[in-house]
Amino acid sequence: MSSSGGEWISSVQLENLAAGHAAVLEAAVIGIPHPTWTERPLLIVRLKPGATALSSDILDFLADKIPKWWMPDDVAFVESIPHLATGKVRKNELRERFKDFRCGNANTMPKD
Repeated sequence: MSSSGGEWISSVQLENLAAGHAAVLEAAVIGIPHPTWTERPLLIVRLKPGATALSSDILDFLADKIPKWWMPDDVAFVESIPHLATGKVRKNELRERFKDFRCGNANTMPKD
């Protein structure tokens, strides 16, 4: 879960819904700092081999499935999402990797 302006957003639900997009192999959601709302969700997506998608494609796919205030501020495309041995996503590692991320530069991928 992440919080935006004191309201809770289910990262698990966002991840599961995003994974339903035809081009998405895997998705993770982390909170990134926001000057007004404390933090906002960033959707991190690993595409299926050979698939292509834009941030707008993924966000449009989510639009009628979630409350408007749950909508991630941006989508970052990555080549890999780190996991623990149990298969759980290493969100602490993603938070560190994206600590300087600012919305609007999602297609500038931090180095693995």
